[in-house]
Amino acid sequence: MSPNPGGSFVNRLLAALDPPDLARLKPHLEPVHLPVGTVLLRPDEPIEHVVFLESGLSSDVAMAESDRPVECGLAGCEGLVGLPIVLGTDRGIHESVMQVGGRGHRIAAAELRRAMEESASLRNLLLRFAHVFTAQSAQSAACNARHAIDRRLARWLLLAHDRMSDDKVPLTHEYLALMLGVRRAGVTVALHELEGEKLIRAGRGMITVTDRPRLEARSCSCYRIVQREAERVLPLGPTIRAD
Repeated sequence: MSPNPGGSFVNRLLAALDPPDLARLKPHLEPVHLPVGTVLLRPDEPIEHVVFLESGLSSDVAMAESDRPVECGLAGCEGLVGLPIVLGTDRGIHESVMQVGGRGHRIAAAELRRAMEESASLRNLLLRFAHVFTAQSAQSAACNARHAIDRRLARWLLLAHDRMSDDKVPLTHEYLALMLGVRRAGVTVALHELEGEKLIRAGRGMITVTDRPRLEARSCSCYRIVQREAERVLPLGPTIRAD
C-alpha cells in the first residue's frame, strides 16, 4: 500500500491509508499534545482512545513484581498506541508512557473498532502493524537476554532514530538504563564506546546519531531481523525528517 499523497499526516499509518479509509477516520481524529511522562495506557484499565503519534516516543513498560520496569515495546510516528483495541480486546497488561514528548491524533476506541468492522483494508493495515509491533517486542526479549549492552544500546538508538524527525534523540542515561533493564553505569560505558567510535555524540539529555550506517553495523542482528519483517509486511513511507 502506498502513502496517500493527499494526506496531511506525519503518522505513517494514517499517511498510508487508502482515501476512503482516511475519510472514514478523519472526522473522529482529535489532535492531542503529549508532554513527556504522559500515560497513554494503564495496565488492566479499559482503553478509551487509540493514539496515532505524529512525534515523540511512547514506551510499553512491563513491571515484574517488586522489580524495576523494563521496556517491552516502542512506538512513534510509524504506528499507534492502543493495540489491544486493534486485536479485539479493551485493555492490556502494560503501561504505555511518553518517554519523549510529542503530539498525535487520538480516536475513540469505539470509533476505531467500528471503522475496522466496516473496512477490510483498514483492518488489514492495522493488523499488519500489530504483527510488526509484536515481532519487535519478542525480539527485544531475546536481545535483552543474549546480547551485550553496547550492541543492545546501538539497536535501541536505531529504533528511536527511526521514529525521530532529525538525528537527535533526547534521552538521559537513567532512562536508557531503565529501558534496557541494566545499571546506569553500564549504559554510560556503552555510550562512551559508541561515542569513541564516532557513531554518536552524547550530551546532557541528548544523543545525536552521527554515523547511521556504522551504527547499524555495530548493532546486533535483532534490529535487522525486525526491520526486514516490517518492510515485508508493512510498506510505509519513510519518516519525515527536518532538513
